[in-house]
Parts: sequence; structure tokens; C-alpha cells
Amino acid sequence: MMTRRQRRWGLAGSAIALAATALFILLALAALLASQPATTDGWIFSAYTFRILQFTLLQAALSTLLSTGLAVPVALALARRSHFPGRLWVLRLMALPMGLPVLVVTLGLIAIWGRQGWANGLLLSLGASEPISIYGLSGILLAHVFFNLPLACRLMVSALERQPGESWMLAAGLGMNSVSVFRFVEWPALVRILPGIAGLIFMLCVNSFTIVLVLGGGPAATTLEVAIYQSLRFDFDPPRAIALALLQIALTGLVVAVLATMRRPEERISTLGGARIRFDGRTLAKRTWDMAWIATAVAFLLLPLVAVVSAGLQADLGRLVTSAAFAGAAATSLAIALASGLLALAMSIAIIRGRLTVAETQGAGASAVAYGRILGATSSLVLLVPPIVLGTGWFLLLRPWGDVSRFAPVLVVAINALMALPFVVRVLEPAMETHHARTARLTASLGMSGLWKLWHIDRPILMTPAALALSFAMALSLGDLGAVALFGSSDFVTLPWLLYSSLSSYRTADADGLALVLGAVCLILAVVGTSGQDSNRSRRAAG
Repeated sequence: MMTRRQRRWGLAGSAIALAATALFILLALAALLASQPATTDGWIFSAYTFRILQFTLLQAALSTLLSTGLAVPVALALARRSHFPGRLWVLRLMALPMGLPVLVVTLGLIAIWGRQGWANGLLLSLGASEPISIYGLSGILLAHVFFNLPLACRLMVSALERQPGESWMLAAGLGMNSVSVFRFVEWPALVRILPGIAGLIFMLCVNSFTIVLVLGGGPAATTLEVAIYQSLRFDFDPPRAIALALLQIALTGLVVAVLATMRRPEERISTLGGARIRFDGRTLAKRTWDMAWIATAVAFLLLPLVAVVSAGLQADLGRLVTSAAFAGAAATSLAIALASGLLALAMSIAIIRGRLTVAETQGAGASAVAYGRILGATSSLVLLVPPIVLGTGWFLLLRPWGDVSRFAPVLVVAINALMALPFVVRVLEPAMETHHARTARLTASLGMSGLWKLWHIDRPILMTPAALALSFAMALSLGDLGAVALFGSSDFVTLPWLLYSSLSSYRTADADGLALVLGAVCLILAVVGTSGQDSNRSRRAAG
């Protein structure tokens, strides 16, 4: 139950957030459509564009297939071995790649699989003649699997753990072997979520930028986003950049439309709520099989992180962190991360409050229902128009006004906030919905509202999810290279741009040290954001 004033503020705030988001995106799209349309068609239908489009789809499809295919046996093993020592830390390790900057992890993968990496050193010592090359399609696939396999695995484990205990007891009572258990119990649980997981991973790989930029290895391994960046940054060819940006929008729009049709079937599972005890997989061969998959996944995820720490500690960290270049880049990165995180948090709160207002409005008409659905889709607009496309549009829009780098900080903050918006909304919305359902009627009946309600009723409950959302948004902004890649200059340097510049200049020791510092800062943000959540869980468990 909301008062009239609360409903008015909820609708007004959501309208401002919606208008600001739509205006920022539409202005960028308008600049793309209005810039030299006569020369754009030739680029869209050129052999060069077709080759880039073909590689974009190929690497995304192969990455999706490898990530989901390899995640299945790892998830099955983790679901079967629900009580082995260290399982909790394995699941936490699965969540780690999402909180790390892509550039940091990429350096770790190069340290393991690069020409001078650990893997090639081992192979050469065993007599191999040809070293493994991480650059090109193979390196892109390797990096995408590193980031997406843990995501798919965690989602699959959750789906398997939702299966009722009666299913496992029935399977044991019928004497099902491992093949039958997979066919009749595990596979039905996985098949409900596999299309959604595959679609999400495919979308992330289509929009991949930093991985392809660092590991692409040249024109033969270039995606649409990297080609847009190269057209503006190096070739300064706006017609080609416009054509590629329009094609990228069409491609992402098609993928979003396909994802919208992949509605997850409802789980109609009846259960008495008993303990989920599994009786399958107790043979020595099955235990060995499961632990081999888990150990391989842990090694695959842990070794690049160990390589980043090892290489970073060998750098001259004292000289690096006391240099003027590092101090300026760190101050710029932290300021942008805080501003974009707060902006994403404020916009998310406004959008969620607007949806709650519409949902609670008695007799809401078709226009109100449509408005609520539009608010729900607002947070996902960044998936339709990727950051590099937004940057291209605003680059073209601001170019007549002089040096675009003057507007770089504001543009990067806005783009990073939009990039974090889907994740912040997903963190905040369940907490805000639950809190509203529990307290709205009581606070309205007692006449509580305004700042008093915000401080005494909302703050104690929503502070933890808000801190989690803010820390995640800041970590995402701190590690981002895509938005700053178009606008970075000698006067506007962030930590990822400084790291990439060091890597491009073959100052690998400095790059290793910067990767360690940047990764550590992002992990600290993640720990700070989740510490309150962990303490709350501990208190609930103790109570």
C-alpha cells in the first residue's frame, strides 16, 4: 500500500530514469543514422563486413557450445558430490571470473598459454616442436570458456539442486544406473534452463570486445565491435564505423528477439520437502570421474589467477604505484567507478519503485501495464545497443563541437552506468519487492513516509543489497576497457587503459603489476559488497 505522494514520486522518478536512458541511447542511434547514409550501404554489403560478421557469429557459436558442453559434466559432478571438502570454495571460485576485469584475466591466460607461457614451457621440455598459439580463434574461445563455463555451471548446479528428494529416492529404489538417472532425472532438470543459458552466453560473446581486441591476432580474427573501434580509433573511417555499428545493432536486436522467445518452462514439481540425499554415483569409478572433472575445472580457473599474482609480484610494484601516471589513472578510475555506480544505483531504484507503483495501482489500465513492461525492459537496453556502439554514436554527435575527449569523463560514466544497470536491477529488485511487501501496509497505516521511513525502515534492510549492487557496478566500471577505448587520451587515462597501453608498448612487467593491482581492487570491492550479506546469513543460521 502506497500513499498518493509515494505513488507520485515513484512514477516521476521512473519517468525521469526512463527518459534519460532512452534519450542517451536514441541520440546515439540518431547520430549513426544521420551520418553519411549514402556511403554506408557500400560498407554494409561489402566482403570485408561479411567476413567480420561471419567470424563474430562463428566465435560466439563455438564459445557457447564449448562453455555449455563442458559445464554439464562439471555441474553434474558438483551436484553429485554435495558434501566433499572444499565444495563451497569451488562454487565461490566459479563466481570469481564475473568480478574480475577481462583484461586482467586475459593477461593470466597469456601467462599460461602464451608463447612464453607455462603450458608451452612444459610442452617444449617434453619435446614438442610447435608451441601453442593463444592468439586468434583458439585464444578467443579459451578466454570465453574461462568466463562463461563457471556461469553456466553455477546455474546448472542450482537447477539440479532444486530437484526434489523424492526423485533421487525413487531412482535408487528402482535401481537406476548412471545413464538412467541422467536420462530421467538430471537431463529434464537441465533441459529447462539450457536454452536460456546458451542464449545468454551467445549474447555475451557476440558483444565481446576486450578479449577479441587483445587475443584476436589481426584482421582474420576480428568481431564487429573491435572493427568499429579500429575504424574510428586507427583508420578514422566514420562511414565504415557507421555501417558496422548499424549491423551490430541489427545482430544484437535479432539475438534479443530470439532470447525473448526462449521462455523457460514452469517447474511443476510436487515435493514433501524432504532432504535431498543422492544414492547414485557411489562407486569408485564414478567418484574418480567426478573428482577428475572438478579438479580439471578448478585448475583451469585457478592457474591464470595464480599466474597474474605471480607475475604481478615480480614487477616493481613500489615504483609502479608511486608513479604519477598510476596516481592519475587510479584517481580517474575510482572517480568514474563511484560516479557510474551511484548513477546506476539511483536509476535502478527509480525503475524498481516505478514498477512497484504500477503493480500496486488498483485497476491499472492498459497504458499503466505497458509502462510497467517498458520499465522492465529499460535495464536490458544496453544488450541491444552495446557500449562500443553507444560510444560511436556519441563520438559522431559531439565531433562538430570540437575535441571529443573533453566530454570523455561524462560519456564514460554514462555508458558504464548503463552497462551495469541490468546487473544492479537484478540484485536490488528481489530485495526491494520483498521489503515492500512486508512493510508497505504497516508503514502506510502508521503514517511513516519520507526521510524518516527511508532512514529507519528502508536503510537497515536495503543497505546490504544496495552495497552489493554498488560494489559490483564499481568493479564493472573499474575493469572496463570498451567505453574508454574510444575516448582515451594522454589527458584521460584509466587503469585499464594504462594497462592496455603498457601491454601494447611491450612493457609487460608494468602490465603484470597493474593487472595485479586492478584485480585486487575489484576483488576487494566484491568482498566488501558481500560481507554484509555473509554476516546476515551467519546470524540467520545461528538464530
